[in-house]
Amino acid sequence: MLATIAYGLLSALGGIWGYIKSKSKPSLISGCLSAILLLIAAGIQSRGYSSGLVMSRIIILLLVAVFAIRLIKTGKFMPSGIMLIAGIIAFGCTFI
Repeated sequence: MLATIAYGLLSALGGIWGYIKSKSKPSLISGCLSAILLLIAAGIQSRGYSSGLVMSRIIILLLVAVFAIRLIKTGKFMPSGIMLIAGIIAFGCTFI
């Protein structure tokens, strides 16, 4: 659950950073939406429902796929590489 919260907050910060740096509204929207969904999943997990864990794994995997594609397309490690690594770690932590 903590990994889900951490990755959710990192997603929000990444979206805000993307907006500040490049005035990218899609970054802001997708980062904040991802964060909201991950925090909702963490809240569901905290109540003991396994559906929250499934939800967080699905969202994290989707984000990992998005950031892997972006990293391959752009070849730039920032921010895609950081989010990719953080996502893989967060996903792994959902099994502990």
